[in-house]
Amino acid sequence: MEITMLMYLIPSLIMFGCGVYGFITRKNMIAILISLELMLNSVDINFTVFNRYLFPGQMEGMMFTLFAIGIAAAETALAIAIVINVFRAVKKVDIRELTKMKF
Repeated sequence: MEITMLMYLIPSLIMFGCGVYGFITRKNMIAILISLELMLNSVDINFTVFNRYLFPGQMEGMMFTLFAIGIAAAETALAIAIVINVFRAVKKVDIRELTKMKF
């Protein structure tokens, strides 16, 4: 049985949809960060799949995916640092409490 492109894109679409839903509905900054990472991983799967099916002998999609994973790791480290600073100031990681940080 041959694995088609659709067999990769459907789980990626489901992952992206779950990430968007979590990003929109959650009020906790950690849950929002996890949802954002879920969306980024879904996009990385798409990069790899399209590279494999459009340019089977080349590695540009794979390298771009590795670069995107590195950027996502840096973004996560920065976001965790922001969440820690918000928690120190407000004692909660709820987005509704961020108005207390305004001067």
